[in-house]
Amino acid sequence: MNFKAFLSTGLVMTLFIIQGYSFCGFYVSKADTKLFNKASQVILVREDNRNVITMSNDFYGDVKDFAMVVPVPTVLKEKDIKVVDRYIFDKLDLYSGPRLVEYYDENPCYDYRYSINEESLTSSSKVMDMAPAEKESDADYGVKIEASYTIGEYDILILSAEESGGLKAWLTKNAYKIPKDAEEVLDPYIKSNLKFFVVKVNLDKQQSSGYDYLRPIQISYESNRFMLPIRLGMANAEEAQDLIVYAFTKNGRIETTNYRTTKIPTDKNIPTFINENFGQFYKDAFDKAYKRNGRNTVFLEYSWDLSSSNYTKCDPCSTTPPSYAELKDAGVFWTTPGYNNGWGGADYDGELFMTRLHVKYDREHFPQDLFFQTTPNKENFQGRYIMTHPVQGPIDCDAAANYYKKVLDRRENELDELAYLTGWDMDEYSYYLSTYQSKYERAKKDKERGNKGFLLPSLPDLNGGHDIKNILLSVSSLLLVLLASLYFRNRVLYNL
Repeated sequence: MNFKAFLSTGLVMTLFIIQGYSFCGFYVSKADTKLFNKASQVILVREDNRNVITMSNDFYGDVKDFAMVVPVPTVLKEKDIKVVDRYIFDKLDLYSGPRLVEYYDENPCYDYRYSINEESLTSSSKVMDMAPAEKESDADYGVKIEASYTIGEYDILILSAEESGGLKAWLTKNAYKIPKDAEEVLDPYIKSNLKFFVVKVNLDKQQSSGYDYLRPIQISYESNRFMLPIRLGMANAEEAQDLIVYAFTKNGRIETTNYRTTKIPTDKNIPTFINENFGQFYKDAFDKAYKRNGRNTVFLEYSWDLSSSNYTKCDPCSTTPPSYAELKDAGVFWTTPGYNNGWGGADYDGELFMTRLHVKYDREHFPQDLFFQTTPNKENFQGRYIMTHPVQGPIDCDAAANYYKKVLDRRENELDELAYLTGWDMDEYSYYLSTYQSKYERAKKDKERGNKGFLLPSLPDLNGGHDIKNILLSVSSLLLVLLASLYFRNRVLYNL
C-alpha cells in the first residue's frame, strides 16, 4: 500500500523522527504557511491525578512506515486509548493562536467609525517519517509485551524493559531505525519504571476506515506526575523543534516547574504593512523572544477562563469558543451539558481554564522533560498585535496638521517596536514615514496661512464639534443674505 497519509499525532512524545516539517499560517491573504519547522501539538487535560493526552503530528508517506513510541507511567487498558478526529487541533489552534487586530482612526473632521478585523496565527505540524514496527517480543532482550490492542486504524503494544540496551536491541531487531545515542535517551525512562506505548498502522483497518489520513491518538491514565517526555523526540533531532501545548484544568493556568514560563510579547502596536506577512512577523518575533530569554523558556501564548459562569470567553474572538462536544473530544471529562443562553454563554456547565504554551526545545537547552503544575492564576492573556490604520481621504479642517503629526509619531514608534520584536532592518521601510511627513508639512503650512473664509470662534466639541459649526455657518450665511436683501430694498425705497 502506497498512499499519502496525514496524521495529527504527538511527535514530541514519539521516539525517533526521521524528518519533520510544519507550517504556521494565519487567515489573511498572502500569509506565510511554512513557519515553525518540526512542530508538534499536544492537548493536556489534568484534574487531580487523572491525565488525558491527545497527540497530533502530520505524517506524509507510506503508512506502513509509520510508528510511534511514547513513555507512559502505567500499563494502559483498552478503554484508556481512543482515536479522535484532528479537527479539534484546528479548532483550538484558531481559537487560541496569536492574533492580529486592526483598528481605524477617527477622521478628525467627521463622525468616527471603526471596525475590528481580527486574524489568528495558527500553527500546525507537517511531514514526519518513522521507522516501521513489528509486533514481536523476545525475553532475551529483557523486553515484555504487557498488553496488545487494535484500536481504530492502529495496532498498539504496551512494552516494559529491564534496561535500555535490551530495549534498543529489541527495537532494532523489529526494524526500528534507532539513533546511536538511543540508550542514553531511553535509560532514564526505564529507571523511572515507565512503560512504552508503541503504535503502528494496521493496513487492513486503515483501508476499511474510510479516512484518507491517520487520526490523532488520545490516552488517559492516573499519575501524580504531570509531565511531557520530550527527550525522546530529540534523540536524533539536528535542530530545535517547536511544541504547542493546549492544556485544560479546573482551577487555573498551567506552568512548567523546571523551566521558566514567560509571556510572549503582547499588545504591541506594529506597522500596517505587517498585514501582508503576519505569519513571518510572528515567527521572527517568537524566535527573537526565544533567543532573548536564553533559549530555555516556555512561552505563554494564551490563557483564558472558559468556565460556564464567565461570559467573556475571548476578547476579541477569532472564532467561537470551544463547545461541550469539542471539549469532550479534547479529553475534558468534568464538564456537563448545559444551556447556551446567547453569545458568550456556554453549552456546558463547570469550571474550566485553558492555557496555550509554546516551547522551542533542543537537547542543549532542554535537557529534562517538561514538568507542569496547575496554578490558581486565572488571569486572561493573549498574544495580540495591533495595527491602526490612518484616515483615508481628505481631512479638510484645522485639525489636519495635528492629526498627521500624531500619525507620523505613531508610525515612528511602530517601526521602533517592529525592530525590537523581530530584529528587522528598518531602513527599507522609510516609505512608511515619508508619506505622512509630506502630509504633515503641507497641512502645517495651510494652517499657518490661516483660513481665508468666514472665521468662527472656538466651539465646544459636541459630536466632534462639527454639527454646531455647520449650524452657525448656515445661520451666518442666512444673515448675510438677509442683510444684503434689506440693503438693496432700502436703496429702492429711498432711491439711494
